[in-house]
Amino acid sequence: MFKKIIVSFVAFLIFLIIPSKVHAQEEFIIDVNVNYSVLNTGITKVTHTITLENALSNLYAQSYLLSLENIDPLNPVSYEGDKQLALTKTEKDDTVSLQVNFDDAAVGKGKIRTFTISFEEANFASRTGEVWEISIPRLSESNNFRSYNVNLIVPSSFGKEAYISPDPKSTNTGEGTIIYSFDKTSIQKTGITAGFGKFQVFSFTLNYHLENPLNKTASTEIAIPPDTAFQKIYYDSINPAPEEVYLDKDGNWLAVYILDPRERIDVTVMGTVQIYANPREVQTPTFEVLQENLKESEYWQVNDPQIQNLAGYLRTPEAIYDFVSTNLSYSYDRVKPNVTRYGASMALNSPNEAICMEYTDLFIALTRAAGIPAREINGFAYTENPEIQPLSLVADVLHSWPEYWDEHKQVWIPVDPTWGSTTGGVDFFNKLDLRHFTFVIHGTDAIMPYPPGSYKLGPSPQKDVFVNFGQLPKEKISKPEINVSVKNSLPFMDTQVSAIIKNPGPTALYNLEPAIYFDEILAERTIVPVLPPYASYEFKSRIPFSFLGTNTPEKVVVTAADTKVQIPSNKTQVIIYNLLAIFIAFSLIIAVVVVKIKKISFVKVKNKLGTIIASLKFKKKDNKKNNIQP
Repeated sequence: MFKKIIVSFVAFLIFLIIPSKVHAQEEFIIDVNVNYSVLNTGITKVTHTITLENALSNLYAQSYLLSLENIDPLNPVSYEGDKQLALTKTEKDDTVSLQVNFDDAAVGKGKIRTFTISFEEANFASRTGEVWEISIPRLSESNNFRSYNVNLIVPSSFGKEAYISPDPKSTNTGEGTIIYSFDKTSIQKTGITAGFGKFQVFSFTLNYHLENPLNKTASTEIAIPPDTAFQKIYYDSINPAPEEVYLDKDGNWLAVYILDPRERIDVTVMGTVQIYANPREVQTPTFEVLQENLKESEYWQVNDPQIQNLAGYLRTPEAIYDFVSTNLSYSYDRVKPNVTRYGASMALNSPNEAICMEYTDLFIALTRAAGIPAREINGFAYTENPEIQPLSLVADVLHSWPEYWDEHKQVWIPVDPTWGSTTGGVDFFNKLDLRHFTFVIHGTDAIMPYPPGSYKLGPSPQKDVFVNFGQLPKEKISKPEINVSVKNSLPFMDTQVSAIIKNPGPTALYNLEPAIYFDEILAERTIVPVLPPYASYEFKSRIPFSFLGTNTPEKVVVTAADTKVQIPSNKTQVIIYNLLAIFIAFSLIIAVVVVKIKKISFVKVKNKLGTIIASLKFKKKDNKKNNIQP
């Protein structure tokens, strides 16, 4: 649960002093242990166990006041041992005070009084979609406590820990519970944020309005949500279907449409996104792409002297995150469609006018200036923030946050300095929550591609981005389609094979290995690192033409994942061509051999034939003479 309100609490002591009253808290030694026990219903039972030790002999505590800001304690009670103490609850503005009065005196130096204040709270834990989220307030910066320890007790039924920040000092398993322990130092800065569950799921519907203003056919592209290390996309439909989908350098998925002259179409993209707390293995960016993510741009003024100086001082992504989240202030007045983007330099010089773009741009510029690749993510982030929600109901006000490249982990790490600033110090550096849904990635280019919600026609505002908590689809695996064409070239030449591997969805295919087998023996294979939904890949090969078909297979099979297609090998035709060639060659050889053996030439043959013909004519003439009657 991440709210914009700053949640904090402060404990105060009211002391009665003999012979006179003084308000000197340093006269008492205070140790506090707080248990936040989250129930299966989401209600949190909070128990403060407080130990007061007199530091002086002439002082004792008459009452204790616990002041809670932006917290609504339900059913508060106080006990000292088995004895219930009188407790008074008062409210003023956003503060609730719980005052415990002691009806006896604990007098004497070193005298110790131990008591509890307990109440229930309904807003520390909430279930959003598939995830239980917990936010425990930070301890105000105070030296009133000698020790301050916190135990977060969570039911095992909440599922696997997705993230928790800061790191607990220890983790133990109880009866049906998991106990996370923290000390004063760890929670004084940020409080505790935790999420439980394997992943979060959102369903989405995105509308794109496309137009070809030309008098000729033209191609256009739209960016559809891609897979990343922290999210997996399942597409239900893209209507109308694109001609093709391909990846750009940053890993965006771009769908291609061919529009007729003056044609206008509306594209609707529907699907589900699964968001993970821990990164998955995805394709590693090339060295060239990482170098692109170090360059200056219109909004990332890497070479600005002020940014260079700050980067040299801050050096690490965490230090840069802390600087950006604490030095910029969020301006809710600027949250509107088509707002002007300031860029890093202007954000640095106008720290009180920042929105998410300025937090992101400044982080990227400083991180790149420090020699660490960084990029912008533009997308959707679920929030209960009432100052942003109303606008998002009628317009598409998206969120942006940065990522930096972790060379050791070999992964892009998302952080959110905007939310770190607006939540009163909740840690969005060490572990991002499960509410950030990537639409597009801007690394090599600070503007392109445009995210969903940007493809509009006409001046009237309209809402084209719809994201809600959802459930995983039943169909989660893509089965590639294979379309094979065989081109018979000239006789006695190899047969050309072209296989189009198509991914019909719903998910991307990774490390796909299209292959061709000749009589169940692998003949050729290639590797396709990623094939997005609705994308295709052409795989080419050749079926060999061989003597009498000895190396020409009888069975040719093209495979991709579990899909197989058998195609004709034309082995019979190859054998016929071979036999025909043999017959012709043999006939020629026989003719040559005969000529050589008889040692005659074609002229002699011609003369011989002439003599034979003449002889036949002469005999015929003699016969006619012999047949004359007297």
